[in-house]
Amino acid sequence: MPSTGEPLALNLKVDFDYIRHVVRQQSSIVLESTKEYLAEARLLPLARREGMTSLGELVSRLRAEAPTGVLHRQVVEAMTTNETSFFRDIHPFDALKDVILPELLETRKAFRTLRIWSAACSTGQEAYSISMLLKERFPELASWTVEIWATDLATHVLDKAREARFGQHEVNRGLPIKMLMKYFEKDGTEWIAKEDLRTMVTFTQLNLAERWPARPPFDIVFLRNVLIYFDQDTKKSILDQVQSILRPDGYLFLGAAETTLNLNDSFERVKLDHASCYRLKQETS
Repeated sequence: MPSTGEPLALNLKVDFDYIRHVVRQQSSIVLESTKEYLAEARLLPLARREGMTSLGELVSRLRAEAPTGVLHRQVVEAMTTNETSFFRDIHPFDALKDVILPELLETRKAFRTLRIWSAACSTGQEAYSISMLLKERFPELASWTVEIWATDLATHVLDKAREARFGQHEVNRGLPIKMLMKYFEKDGTEWIAKEDLRTMVTFTQLNLAERWPARPPFDIVFLRNVLIYFDQDTKKSILDQVQSILRPDGYLFLGAAETTLNLNDSFERVKLDHASCYRLKQETS
């Protein structure tokens, strides 16, 4: 009798289960069991670049390599989602412009320091959006110490973020034409952020699921559309660490589908027009 194809399907499931194990072990990201197609789409190009012809061959190499090997890192980075755009979901940026930054400029005026973290920053559009907003609407910050720290697990997206070089389709997604012309320079078919914009942001590799390096406290944390990829324990651990590095009157932004509810009861939700964010509950005497 001809083959029914079941052994092939079984092999694919075994290979994908191992990839899920590697990704979860090294990043705490949980891949759904129905995402085999995603593994094929993202990992077959990697396999071919490394001289392999199939996902099975890639998994065999992974099994033979130490967990700290280069291939393991490449697989984890390939399987992470790096969706982003300029001024993505505009409402948080409106809340920054209209409410949060005017408030913080008043409460921080004695020290003239502002610290913002863009976590899971991908190729940098969120961090550069924040930078442009600061320069465009709050010129008085030019005399302040302003730090924008942007982090991601994947080193290849951080390399692109540091270059600040974007294709036409990327700048077309959310970047107003006036800001494009003011803060970017044309280079062939691409656009490069001007140096004064690039120098406002420091990009660093960071695994959110691990212990974070010691940092001075932040006034604003953007942690949008990333908690959805973790299990409950990892979400709790991440929010506990955010609690420890957020100033008592600071602000936390999560994605629209994310919440601190049943994860960390130290936060309370704050509604700012069309945007929602979180603050630490204030102790009452």
